[in-house]
Amino acid sequence: MPEALAPAKVNLFLHVGAPAADGYHPLCSLMVFADFGDVVGARPGEGALIVRGPFARGVGPERDNLVFRAVRAFVAELGREMGELTFTLEKNLPVASGLGGGSSDAGAALRLIRDVYAPGFDDARLERVAAALGADGPACLWARPVIAEGRGEKLATAPGLPVLNAVLVNPRVPVSTPAVYRALDAGGAFGDVTRPPMPDAFEDAAELAAWLATQRNDLEGPAVAVAPEVGAVLDTLRDEPEALLARVSGSGGTCFALCADDIAAETLAERIEALAPDWWVKRCRLGGPW
Repeated sequence: MPEALAPAKVNLFLHVGAPAADGYHPLCSLMVFADFGDVVGARPGEGALIVRGPFARGVGPERDNLVFRAVRAFVAELGREMGELTFTLEKNLPVASGLGGGSSDAGAALRLIRDVYAPGFDDARLERVAAALGADGPACLWARPVIAEGRGEKLATAPGLPVLNAVLVNPRVPVSTPAVYRALDAGGAFGDVTRPPMPDAFEDAAELAAWLATQRNDLEGPAVAVAPEVGAVLDTLRDEPEALLARVSGSGGTCFALCADDIAAETLAERIEALAPDWWVKRCRLGGPW
């Protein structure tokens, strides 16, 4: 059965502006992807979605799942039926965690069915389908480092990045993105979404972390207000010597820490697991695609 990785998405910075008349917030974000995530598979079958993995219970109704929404949108764009397919989703990422899990699952499903069942379907059409599924859809389709602007649909090439050793930590508390945006709107602390000046490339993790420290995630404060457990994770990471930078990804509840090398990331992950055994902790590399 063919499979595709649906990697975790991490926002290294996320600037969010005031909502437009239609309620959508403009943004500017540097997005990268982990070498770990969910796994999507497909085979001829009865049109079902089989979900397994450590976070399978958090997945909503099959008809609303972004994998099936992606497939329906693909078939509509293709203009012909492909026959019934059964999909498997190994849910390794926490649900509602700020890691773009659903959008990444959809992107993996689109790549998979295009490459296996409709190889003549070109990239531009595939990107159009992905964009219709949500703001993170285009970025998560190819899972490569990008600068996302507009609502997330305007993508530009990211600066050159080293492979980044990192630790992802989630307190196992789902964080509602709509609730975080409501908290942002209530506070009225909107950011400037003009793309910040940045070098063409970063030499190493320390240089990147120092530059990122001059940026921010405008959803970090609202996410902590909605789920104080996220704040506890963030405080813990920022107190650890291996963390060059610690920040919330997306709208929460996952925080990430950038480390100087693989040994530092492994040491940090092991210490956090010992300090807080109930938290989800994953050492990974950030960059992409993998």
